Formats: sequence, C-alpha cells, structure tokens
Amino acid sequence: MFKQICSVAVSAAFLISSTAIGFAAPETVQAKLTAIETDTYGVEQTGALVDRINKLEKDYDGTHRTGSMMARVDALYNEIYTNSTKPSVLTDLNAIEWNIDHEVSMASVDKRVADMEMKLQGTTREGTYQYRIAELGKVSFGSAELPIGQAQVPANTLVKIELVTPVRSKQLKEQDVIKYKVAQDVIVNGKLVFAKGAPGEGVVTKVKQARNFGRNAEVSVDFHKTKSIDGTYVDTFTGEEARKEMKSLAMAGGASLAGIAILGPIGIVGGAFVHGKDVDLPAGTQLYVQTKADSTLYGVETTLAQ
Repeated sequence: MFKQICSVAVSAAFLISSTAIGFAAPETVQAKLTAIETDTYGVEQTGALVDRINKLEKDYDGTHRTGSMMARVDALYNEIYTNSTKPSVLTDLNAIEWNIDHEVSMASVDKRVADMEMKLQGTTREGTYQYRIAELGKVSFGSAELPIGQAQVPANTLVKIELVTPVRSKQLKEQDVIKYKVAQDVIVNGKLVFAKGAPGEGVVTKVKQARNFGRNAEVSVDFHKTKSIDGTYVDTFTGEEARKEMKSLAMAGGASLAGIAILGPIGIVGGAFVHGKDVDLPAGTQLYVQTKADSTLYGVETTLAQ
C-alpha cells in the first residue's frame, strides 16, 4: 500500500519538516463563530452576528442564552469542542459515526447527523443537534451513556495519514495548506484515540521547482495538526519514529534500500532520483506522523486490537 510514496523515489525529493507548530483556539467572536459555523453547516454563514448566534443556539440547544456575544459564543464553542467534565458534542458524534462505519467523516455536523439517521432509521429526525445525536447514540450503542473515557496518549504515538490535497511542486507555494486524513485507527490501552477519516492539516514551508542540470523539485511540508476522535487537534510532526515506519512500509511494498533515503534532521523521502523531475504526490498517498507530546484525550472503548 506504499506505492504512492515509492513513486517519489523515482521522481523528486519530498521534504517533511520535523518542526511542530503550536496552535490555539480562535479568540475573537468572529473567529469562533466562523469555526463553529464551518464545522456545523459546511460554510461560514452571513448576516448580523446576533442572528448567527441565535441560529446556532437554536440548532444545538433549542433555546437562547443571555449575556454578552462573547459569553454566548464561548458557551457554544465549549459545548461543541471542549472536553472537560464530559465529552464534547463532537466527541459523541465522532464516537457514534465510528461505531456505525468504523470511520469518521470530514463533512459538516448537519450532513453527518442526517446521513447517520438515514442509515440507521431510514428518515431524518426533527429537533436540536443535541437531541438528534443523543438518539443516534442510543440506537448505535444501545445506551444513552456512550463508552467514552480518558486515555493517556504518549509522545511519539504513530499516526498513519493519507493525503487529501495532492502535493505537486508545480502548483504549490509556501504557506499553502495541505489537507490530509487519518488512514488507520489508532488505539491506545483499549481506547480509540485517532479514528480513520479524521482530518489533519499541514503547511508548505518550502518549494523549489525542478531545474535543468539534474536539479529535482523539492517540497517541504509540516504536517503539524491531526484531529483526535474527541475533536482535539493534536500537535504532530514527522520525527524519527515516523521516518522508520515510512521506510519499513516502503520496503514492504517492494522499494529497495537504495530507493528510499531517510537523512538528517529533515526527512527526505526520495533517492534514486531521475534528473529534473517534479514532485507529484496524488491524493491517497500515505505517510506517517507522530504525536509531539504526551496528551490526555477522550477515546472510545473498544476490544479491537491496534
């Protein structure tokens, strides 16, 4: 299954930065509102801010909150994304979807809920997202209480990923976003912490076009954040463990040692280069990343083996 990466060995150099970039939740009302709307409906909404807040509150909870705009948006944001005393809305939704399909979707909350209702019940329900997700949980797991608990995920936990955005040197520039998704479930101590299909995001940090006289194209990408099943974006990077896995997988797929080189503090997936070739990695190309630091995440209890 590593034929896409092996193609790099006969075409160009693909650099994977080993530096993880930190990131935080959006801070302003507008930024948080945009994030919630994009995840909920698929696109940012238009209109007055108060009307947009009212719609989200109605769709999730069926009622409106009081207080400042920031307080109301913070409450929505925490409800949907934050795992504190209980799992968030997205954690429950991801757990239910994975239990049905053994994969999670990158689609909007609205579409995911409707699709699962059609699959399980043959029709969509009326009501708030909270209510509809709770009902889906009862059908999927047979209980209102989902089998979700905290898991300690150590640094350098490996995550197999798959490109959603093609990496093509002729089309890329620095700071372009490269989207990818988790290619294989990651289970830690009996809890699913990264689910197949969950999104991740990288950034292009360097592009060099192919030149005459045998100078191949180079693209450097930092795959710096990968979403866990509890909706948390986890800092990830391509370190030594990830490079070893990519090398092993390449060899298992038929690549020779000469065909894959892992060099220096920056991993170079390449070798045996044909002069002057471009980097051209299609969607579906599989790679590995690893977690940057120890973390505590909510995971779905499962008897499946890693």
